[in-house]
Amino acid sequence: MQESEFDQRTFFRAIADSGARALLIGRRALIVLGAPVGTFDYDFWIHVDDIERFNVAVATLGLIPNHTPGDARQRGRYVLENSERVDVLVARVHPTIDSQRIAFDDLWARHKRYEVSAGVWIALPTIADLMATKRFGARPKDAEDLRFLARLLARENDDE
Repeated sequence: MQESEFDQRTFFRAIADSGARALLIGRRALIVLGAPVGTFDYDFWIHVDDIERFNVAVATLGLIPNHTPGDARQRGRYVLENSERVDVLVARVHPTIDSQRIAFDDLWARHKRYEVSAGVWIALPTIADLMATKRFGARPKDAEDLRFLARLLARENDDE
């Protein structure tokens, strides 16, 4: 990996301006929602037809894909790397650990946009949908993240 200065604001703006259907998931999404957690990478779930658009948008930041779009479509995921790491899920449907099938198109239809910096917006799944994506794995930090999201969801439901 080559070291470079990474500007998250420019990164998020490039994605938003690209028109790619891209959902920020993982711990970076929790940070946007106010979770007091840290992480070293970014996780996105993008529409399988938007790989090229997404890659072009972030290429200006020196992020290089480890697989061609065709290979990524077959694998269902790929990584963009330079001084930062971006894990990209491109499956149309992904199972949870309890065999629930989560479809990108369903999450995209319900997504919410959040202003992460003045004039810079990023798409996230709803809290309930983000909880489903946290059940893609069974790591201890996923259980911790699910507890945080459950509290957020309860607070959101109380406000309605």
